[in-house]
Order: sequence, then structure tokens, then C-alpha cells
Amino acid sequence: MGKKRSGGGLSPTQQAAKFLGVSVLAGAVLAGIALPAAGALGLAAKGSVEGFDEIPANLKQPPLSQRTTILDNKGGAIATVYSRDRTVVPLKDISPYMQKALVAIEDSRFYEHGAVDMKGILRAINENAQSGGVAQGASTLTQQYVKNVFMEEAGDDPTKLAQATQQTIGRKIRELKYAIQLEDKLGKKRILANYLNITYFGEQAYGVEAASQRYFSKPAKDLTVEESAMLAGIVQSPSRYDPVNDEAEATKRRNVVLQRMAETHDISQAEADRAMEKPLGLKISKPQNGCITAVKGAGFFCDYVREVFLTDPAFGKTKEARAKLWNRGGLRVQTTLDPQTQESVQASIKKHVYQTDKVATAAAFVEPGTGKILGMGQSKPYGFGKNETQINYSVDRKMSGSNYGFPTGSTFKPFLAAAALEQGTPVTKAYPAPYRMPYPSSVQTCSGKPWVNSGGATVENENESERGPYELEEAMAKSINTYFVQMIGDTGMCPVMDMADKLGVVQGNGDKLPEVPAIALGSKGISPLTMASAYAAFANRGTYCTPVAIESITAPGDKSLPVPKSSCSRAMTTKTADSVNTLLSGVIDSGTGREAGLTDRANAGKTGTTDSRKNAWFVGYTPNLSGAVWVGSALQNVEMQNITIGGVYQAKVFGGQVPGPIWKDAMVGALDGKPSPGFNLIDIPDPKRDRDRDRDPDEDPDENDGKPGQNGGGNGDSPWPDISLPPDILGGGNGHGGGHR
Repeated sequence: MGKKRSGGGLSPTQQAAKFLGVSVLAGAVLAGIALPAAGALGLAAKGSVEGFDEIPANLKQPPLSQRTTILDNKGGAIATVYSRDRTVVPLKDISPYMQKALVAIEDSRFYEHGAVDMKGILRAINENAQSGGVAQGASTLTQQYVKNVFMEEAGDDPTKLAQATQQTIGRKIRELKYAIQLEDKLGKKRILANYLNITYFGEQAYGVEAASQRYFSKPAKDLTVEESAMLAGIVQSPSRYDPVNDEAEATKRRNVVLQRMAETHDISQAEADRAMEKPLGLKISKPQNGCITAVKGAGFFCDYVREVFLTDPAFGKTKEARAKLWNRGGLRVQTTLDPQTQESVQASIKKHVYQTDKVATAAAFVEPGTGKILGMGQSKPYGFGKNETQINYSVDRKMSGSNYGFPTGSTFKPFLAAAALEQGTPVTKAYPAPYRMPYPSSVQTCSGKPWVNSGGATVENENESERGPYELEEAMAKSINTYFVQMIGDTGMCPVMDMADKLGVVQGNGDKLPEVPAIALGSKGISPLTMASAYAAFANRGTYCTPVAIESITAPGDKSLPVPKSSCSRAMTTKTADSVNTLLSGVIDSGTGREAGLTDRANAGKTGTTDSRKNAWFVGYTPNLSGAVWVGSALQNVEMQNITIGGVYQAKVFGGQVPGPIWKDAMVGALDGKPSPGFNLIDIPDPKRDRDRDRDPDEDPDENDGKPGQNGGGNGDSPWPDISLPPDILGGGNGHGGGHR
């Protein structure tokens, strides 16, 4: 009898009625074949049965749902995902014992009869009449295969599945006709192979290969006679004969199959008896399904790959088409993930931030010039338990990321500097940059309507000793807030917005950045992947490449599917990029990012810490790798002062102090043994550095201690009137955007 997905099957009365209907139909179909001129089969009330001649000539056999394997860029498996755990194998890779066991118990005359077994029907009628129930069924293996095809096509749609399994004469007629056609078209061996690959064996295992791996942790070609008998016995009722939940019942059923194999002379009676004495010998392998099983902490990257597939039109014109292709599976998805980089990222995260800490960290690393995502991880693992999450803090909301990204603090300042340099501002540009100053009275915007500081909003530096004048190099190294506010006043908002667009910089929710001066200090939420990709353009001498996660996809039959490619475009001149690289090298050499600096290769970067220390960043790069590291609370409700992170007490968290070392350790491991190219640095005349030489070396100036300005709001109640997010929104912005150093 064919398999049932769950439950104990039909009642004896229902089975008897079903069987009688099949018996009558079998004779009717044969009569119809013998007398085709008779036309339609008038077997039931009008509308209940299709005319035999009206049934389509060919059975559409959908591709079988299989596992999809996600691989790293070296071919190593990251994870397997599937809606149905199935691996299709040819008949030669299925144990001969398994083939014989299935035929013996399901359709012992399989090789002797056609699609319809009239002898079997008559025998079953006699047996069932004597037993007063249904002791035997009449469906051939071919008919059962056809039914499984209907069920596979229905997928997990309950309505379609009900239609595929409904106990009607019409469905049975279609099943019989298709069975007749398949016998002629495919032949016995092919039908047997197809059946063994499509049928359900319980415990989420579809097809004999998955079943063999699930119950015995071995390939189907290595199944012994007793193991084969057990699996063949499950097919009739996977729930009733489930060996995991009822070993005794499964053993009895296995022995029935072994005895039947002896009766059909597939094995000797002695072989059957010896096999019956053996235990089931289960060696269960738990289902390894989904990104939660990903290795090397790559669960979030795995989930990102899935989101790319489901949202990119390259994989189907509609969301439904893409989901169907993904769920059907059988794909080999070669990704950009570099195992060396990924292992290094996860090791660094684990070292510096514990899963149980009040705050979390997320990191994304990309390759300049290609946009390939080489590493992605976070301290809260992918999962459903305590201190776990399914929210990918490294990416935008549309890709299952946080709602708004995270305010970036001073890591935004290089974008402003690049925009100003593109407008002709000299790299030696000096501003008075006092300790405290009002925002410019007005700043030009793209719309032509200037932003006006109607509320007299002010901005200040981290320490009162930070008083200008400063030139750009020193201002960048020390992250002087007032310098960059003066710069955006001169440059205007539109060049900054244009530069952000060219670098792919948008808010975590996908919105464009607002045209307000506080953007210069990183007031808006942006994802780590966006920041890493934007900084990679500096490393790539001004050419920005969109991030990509998929290298290639191979469908069943070794068919290659088209995949989206990175799109690269020039965001700034090489002179501007080289200038920014020189400026940011100074941040690591002698500025706020000293703790993050690499000693054996060219590197550059920028720190960022937001008001009240709710977010801390380090974004840095070498010519061949760019990475962004964020530390903070996803709910934006933890002020990182007097806090222990990774077992280390922190009086105050700074961008260069916690995210910086995470970035450094991740980069060291990721780049070990890899080339060490240099930057094309420019010569910047040294400005006078006669101020603030006595700064405490443990104090990072990259923060303004949460002081949002002293003289009231601008254009509202604060200098950052565009930010007003509830504190309980995942990844939301904070209440202010100021003091982001």
C-alpha cells in the first residue's frame, strides 16, 4: 500500500469501500482500453469522474524537492536547507536488498504485471472478504508512485494536498491512466528508482538516501538486508512503524518484510531467520536543516544568502516563484564566504564580547574591488533561545536585519571629508573649531531650501582642551566635532548626500539619509555591511562595489543558474580616495584608532562613539579587506559606562577601545598569509600640533560624553530634531544624533 504522511490510515470500512472502487475501476479501465471507441467511461454520477480519454496524455512529474547545500568560497559546506530532506540517487546507488525488500512487501508481482494487477486485485478481494476488512490492497507500485507525484506537486499546500489524496473515483481513474502511461514510458527499473526517491520514510526523511542517513547514518548503497527490510516496512505507515518512537512495532514490521522476502525467494529462509534475530541497529542522525545548523558561526550569513535569493528577481520574476525554487531545493549555492576570514571574525568576537553580555557586537567584512562578503558574524548566536536571535545586526531591515541599523558616530566623517575634497576643498583646510560653537545659522540642501538653526543648537568637542584651529588631518585623527560641523556648513548638504548615494549609504530601514547637519556626526542608523562596503571604496581608490554573497548556483542536472553580480561604479576621484586613505591612516597611527592599528601592513580606519555611549564603532580597511564592527544594544537601551564586556571592565566604552581590538584581531587572522599591498598615500604638510599634548592616553576623544548641546534645540527641541525613536525599537536610533566622535 502507498504511504500515508501521518496517522494510522483509513478505517476498515473506508478501506473496503476504497478497495471496491479501485477493483471496479480497474476492470472498467481495461475495458475502456480494449474498446476505445466506447468513448468516455460513464461510471458515476455526472461530474464525479473525468472521461478517460479527456485525461491529459502525459503526467507532469515535478522536480523532486531536495536539500540545498550552501557552500563557502572553497567548496566547504556551510549549511543544508530544505523543505523536504531528500537526496536523489540513481538505482545503482541503492542497495539491491533495499530494492528487493520494497518490491517484496509493496508489490511482489511488480515485474510480472502491467500498471494494473488484475490477479492481485482478485486475490485481494478474496483475502479481504475472508477477513471482513482490508488485509491486502490492490495498488501497484506504479500506481503508488503516481499518487506520490500528485502529493509532491501539492507540496505543503493543505488544499492541494487534500485534492491529491482525496478518496474519489475520479482521482483513481487519473492515477490508473497515468500508471499505464508510465509503465510504457519509463519501464520497471526507472519506476522503482523514482519511487524509492520520492516516497516518505518518516522522521522528515524523503527518499531512501535521506532515510538511510537518518536512521543508520550511512548511504543507501550500503544498507544491509535487515536495514533494508526495516525501511521498506516503514513506507506503509511512517507514523505507526516509526523505529525512533516505537522500536518494538518497527521490529515486528521489519520481520514481516524479511519473511516476505524469503517467500518471494529474494533471500533464503535461513537468511531471513538470522536477520530477524538482530536488533534494529539504529544510528540516528538528527535532521540538519536550516541556517541554525551553519558551521563557523555563519548562521547569519546563511540567512542573508536566503534573503538575497528570495528578494532578487534574478531568481524568479515573483516572490512566489523564487520561494518555490528555493523550497524545491537540490541547489548547490557557492557563496563568497571565506572560511579563513569567517573563522577569524568569530574567534575575535568570542574573545572580546560574550554571548551573555548586556551588549552585542556585529561585524561584516568585504573585499574591495569585488564587493564579495568574506565574513559576517555577531556575538548573539543565530537561534531561538536565551541570548540568541534571528535578527542579523549586520544588515538592513529588508534582509532580516535590525529595524533602523545603528547610529554610526564619527565613522560618518570620512564621507563628509570625501564630499568636501571632491568639491575642491584643500586637504590642508583649516577651521577655527572651538571647543563649543553653534551649528551654522543655515546650511544649503539639495532642495534649495536651507536647513536653518532656528533654535540656536550647539555642538561641542569631547574635551575643553580641544580648541582649534585645526587642519583636516589632525581634525580627522582627533575626531573634532566642531571642525566637521564647520566643514558641512561650507560644503552644504547636497554634496554629502550625493557622496552617500554613490557609496550605497542608506539608513538601515532603506530610507535615504536626511539632510540635516547632524548627519556629519553619524546621527542616523546604518548597518555594518553598508559601512564596510562604503569604506571598501576608499581602499579601492574611489570605486564602490555593491556587496554580493553568491558566486554561483548549480541546479539539479548540473544546470547553472544566473546570479546577481556586483555593480561597481566610481564614487570619487582616485586623488580624493588617496587623500582619505592618508587621513584615515593617521587615525590609526596617532589618533583615536591606535588600539586597532595593524603593525605588519598598510591599514586605515575610523572610530565612532555615539552620545551616552549607546553605540561604538570601528570601521577600517587594508587595500584588500574592509570591515565594520559595531558594539551596543540592539534595543539602544544600554549606556556603555561602568560595564563589563567580554569579561573586561570598561569605565567608558570608546570606538577605538572595544570595537577596535575586535576589528584588529579579526583582520590579523583573516589576512594571515595573504598579500600585503600598500596604499597610494599623498603628502600632507604637517599642521602645527601644539595643543592638547597632555591627553590621558586611556581617554578616547571620540565621544562628547552625551552632551547634546547647551543652548536648546535647533529647528525644534534639539540639535538633531530629525531623530525621535522609541527606545524599544530593535536597532532604532537614539534620542539624539550629537557628539558622535
